[in-house]
Amino acid sequence: MKKTMMKISVLCTVFCALIIASCSSDDDSPAPGPEPTPNTLEGDLTEDLTLDPTVQYKLTGEYRVLAGVKLTIPAGTQIVAEKGQNYIAVLQDAEIDIQGTASEPVLMTSEGGNPGDWGGLVLCGNAETTAGANAQAEVGGLIYGGNDNADSSGSIKYLTIAGAGFQINPDSQYNGLTLYAVGSGTTIENVAAINGSDDGVEFFGGTVSVSNFYSENNEDDSIDWTEGWNGTVTNAYILHTIEGFSTVIEADKENGNPKFVNLTAISEKGGTALQFKLESGATIDGLSLSGYDTSIDMVDNGPLANVIIDGEPANPDLNYTVAPTVDIDMFSWVSTEIELDNTLLQGVITEEVTLDPSVAYTLNSSYIIADGGKLIIPAGTKITVNDRQAGEETKATDIYIAVLKGGQIDIQGTPDNPVVMASPEGNPGDWGGLTICGKATTSAGVDVTAEVGGFIYGGNDDADNSGSIKNLVIIGTGAQINSESQYNGVSFYSVGSGTTVENIAVINGADDGVEFFGGTVSATNLYLKDNEDDAVDWTEEWNGTVENVYVSHDIEGFSTAVEADKVNANPKLINFTAISSTGGTALQFKLQSGATFTNAYLSGYETNVDFPDSGSPSNVIVDETPLTSATDDVFNGTMLDITTWTWIDARL
Repeated sequence: MKKTMMKISVLCTVFCALIIASCSSDDDSPAPGPEPTPNTLEGDLTEDLTLDPTVQYKLTGEYRVLAGVKLTIPAGTQIVAEKGQNYIAVLQDAEIDIQGTASEPVLMTSEGGNPGDWGGLVLCGNAETTAGANAQAEVGGLIYGGNDNADSSGSIKYLTIAGAGFQINPDSQYNGLTLYAVGSGTTIENVAAINGSDDGVEFFGGTVSVSNFYSENNEDDSIDWTEGWNGTVTNAYILHTIEGFSTVIEADKENGNPKFVNLTAISEKGGTALQFKLESGATIDGLSLSGYDTSIDMVDNGPLANVIIDGEPANPDLNYTVAPTVDIDMFSWVSTEIELDNTLLQGVITEEVTLDPSVAYTLNSSYIIADGGKLIIPAGTKITVNDRQAGEETKATDIYIAVLKGGQIDIQGTPDNPVVMASPEGNPGDWGGLTICGKATTSAGVDVTAEVGGFIYGGNDDADNSGSIKNLVIIGTGAQINSESQYNGVSFYSVGSGTTVENIAVINGADDGVEFFGGTVSATNLYLKDNEDDAVDWTEEWNGTVENVYVSHDIEGFSTAVEADKVNANPKLINFTAISSTGGTALQFKLQSGATFTNAYLSGYETNVDFPDSGSPSNVIVDETPLTSATDDVFNGTMLDITTWTWIDARL
């Protein structure tokens, strides 16, 4: 019995000594750290995982979903990234299933929600890319690319990504959503990328398509692709309210001819809309741009034929400002505090819009009243042209107001409270002016394309009504469209006699004060001062009447007080006064054009009448007597008294 007890005692002593020796070891290695908390995402995911939507997860590093593994993110889940090079990556042969809904979208953001806070979401697939199979991404050295264009990386529905775009190195940044060779078997629907410091979404090859994409204030490109991506984006809405962004679209390298169906983009800060590098291109149906300085930029002089917009090769001379093709209400599920500035005038009007005369409006880009739309401008309203483009010939052409066939404008100025549209400095060529397109007859035909904006004009309704313009002062118009064409103060394209035009002043225009392209519209009380080309110009058989016209020339180098061209439809000018302090030509009649004057007074011109094409002087009738020669002394009527025209002095 004693021996047994002694053996047990010895064993206990030895065991305790071993424990003590272990606890008092001289090993300086740190003790194991604490286990990651359940709501932390970091490292490699090696088995399927479904997140808990009642838990807010913290992304504290790189979180990689490995091959053969699926990460499921239920509706309403929120993932908040610490600031830094933290991102979620779905590797080749892995899957992600984001199950957001319109009422409970999934949110991936940073703690501050600021641009560049974190890395965003990255998917790597097995589809084709011109970079080849098993290419290495700039993000984390991830591998992508293969030969399975139908590959599936999972499903993404109702996801908002905010504050992404962390800087990888001086040349590279993360995007909101980065798709490396992702295949067409992947579903991506209803995704919003907000406040990223790089792209909203970028495609590196692959065949994946995206439906219902919303991009807001991403600092580089909203949609970017390269390496021959050839999927489709359906219903994209892009919003820019910040300075210095890059583009709506940037495409690079080989043309995989991706497709866009309904792309609407709005900028309050100008900028470039669509940029295509090298040989890249796309097919776009349903393009609507508003507020951009440049619509199409073929930065490396690639072929415009590679970019097909609504069935035609891209045309950088068009601004593609049409009614939105995507309804913003489609993205009511996106949480955003951005509201468009309602003092900026741009885009397309399809319904009745009434301005507020107490608001200082800025004409930010083209402002178009489409068929069925009506713009009402009350007395005293002042519209200032955005001067970021003033004097820049290639950009100022995109700032104008246009009334299309079937649209109407109602300018309700009074002599005491006129409406003013002007650039801040009022310099010639600062902006495009006012253009009205109607349905009256023109010798150019029916549905003719105007040199301004590619607008359509002309029909068979000579009594057509495009609205009413009363007591309007326009200053600084005439932006250069191209080497052959400029805007006028007011351009009347086939405007009908049902339109009212009274008390209009056009001052300091770089082209004509008013120009009539066919039509039957008449005007009363026109004040036209120091317009550099013609004060009154007409062509295409305009046959209306202008009554009480006062033209003043105090600048050198203007063209004429009147220029008429083509066939003579015998328009009438009643009480026409033109005075020059710098010489020049008063009246010029090209080809067979002519007119009937009643009470014409000309003073200070070196040449009163010019027939440059040897047209018949008898086509010009003055006080019921046809001219017999260009030197007939008949322009000595009574000078028009404009001392009561106080409205002409109105300014911004």
